[in-house]
Amino acid sequence: MTSYTKLPLVALVAAFSIGTVSAQTTTAPTAAPAAPTAQAAHAAAVPNPDVGGVKMEATNTIVANAAAAPNLTTLVKAVQAAELSATLSGPGPFTVFAPTNDAFGRLAPGTVDTLLKPENKALLTKALTYHVVAGSISAEQLKAQITAGGGKATLTTVEGEPLVAEFVNNALSLTDVHGNKSYVETPDVRQSNGIVHVVNGVLLPKLT
Repeated sequence: MTSYTKLPLVALVAAFSIGTVSAQTTTAPTAAPAAPTAQAAHAAAVPNPDVGGVKMEATNTIVANAAAAPNLTTLVKAVQAAELSATLSGPGPFTVFAPTNDAFGRLAPGTVDTLLKPENKALLTKALTYHVVAGSISAEQLKAQITAGGGKATLTTVEGEPLVAEFVNNALSLTDVHGNKSYVETPDVRQSNGIVHVVNGVLLPKLT
C-alpha cells in the first residue's frame, strides 16, 4: 500500500484528487442507481429509510445517526478527526451529503489515513464541509430547484464552493468543482437537526 504521510501537501492533494477521478471511470461503484428510491418523493409520508441496515431515528442528531450506521464509520472518524462533531450535533439545520465507506475506499491508497492525521486537519475540514449545505433540503426540494434552474441547481456549501445538482438517468447526482460526480444512494434521512442524503462518492473542493 502506498503511503502519503511524508509527501508535501500538494502531493496529498493530487493523490486525493486522482483517487476521486479514477473512481469516476469505474462502472459499478459510481454508476447511477438503476432507479430512485421511493423515499425521494414521499419522505414526509414514510418512515426514515435505514442506512447500512440500521434504523435511523428522526429524533437523533446527524452525528448520532451516522455513528449508528455501519456503512458510515469512515465518515464518522473523519468528522471526529476534524472536530466537527459538536457543530454537526448543533441546531443547524444542515443538509449533509454523506459518503459511504465504499466511497472513501475508492480514493487513492493511503489517502484516508493521511487525511486523518492531526497535521492535515485543515485539509480534512475543508473536504468535509464541502459536503454540507446550510438548511434542510429534501430530495423533493432539490428536484424543484433543479427544475427551476432548467435542469441544474447550484448549491453553496458550508466550505464556500458550489456543488451542482441534477438528474442523470433519473438519479440525483452532485458534481464537484473538478467535474467529478457522486450519486445519491439513500435520500431523505431525516435528523433532528437537518437531513442526510447518503452518496456513493467523495466530493472535492479546490484543495489548494
